[in-house]
Amino acid sequence: MRIALFITCFNDTLFPGTGRAVVEVLERLGHEVVFPEEQTCCGQMHGNSGYAREGAALAERFARVFAGEEVVVSPSASCVGYLREHGAGDRVYEFSELLVDRLGVEDVGAVFPHRVTYHPTCHSTRVLHVGDRPLRLLRAVRGIELVELGDASECCGFGGTFAVKNADVSMAMLSDKLRHVLDTRAEVCVAGDNSCLMHIGGALRRQRAGVRAMHLAEVLAETA
Repeated sequence: MRIALFITCFNDTLFPGTGRAVVEVLERLGHEVVFPEEQTCCGQMHGNSGYAREGAALAERFARVFAGEEVVVSPSASCVGYLREHGAGDRVYEFSELLVDRLGVEDVGAVFPHRVTYHPTCHSTRVLHVGDRPLRLLRAVRGIELVELGDASECCGFGGTFAVKNADVSMAMLSDKLRHVLDTRAEVCVAGDNSCLMHIGGALRRQRAGVRAMHLAEVLAETA
């Protein structure tokens, strides 16, 4: 199958390794991955900050750039959610949705012998309703020890510009999330959105907690 990758501006700028991991997993499964170079921001940041017209214009641009593609995947539930709200339709998939629903795969051949906990991000849970798809993918990883995160559905406090405009509230929410992550004694905290992982991972590094933050695609790309 030909699959177009929408990397998102956030991942392209700060976490390009996630995009490479998506490509590695899909190519391992025998699919062709293409990357339309004209792609830019989906418009979510603008829309969520009150610039609805500018955000909608970027969503329309996405539609033009990816007009010839039947299947589009993105490693960001928040961006996929925004695009669906602006008419992208069901041809745009979040990564775990694509694997489980469209490709019918749970075991992608990954090997990751580490203690892992999973944080379900707000947009994946409340907007896309991805449910247990990421957990099903993680449970199929060889060698993994998957431990449940306490109060998993609670927000980590990032919320895009929310973390900037409401820093004190954001940090209080983050403190609660970190406590639950550390209670699991996991080596790695996994999520499907790097925005949340940047927030959580930054705090873990500042505390020298010894816990890594990794995108789901990066774990699924591991084979040794």
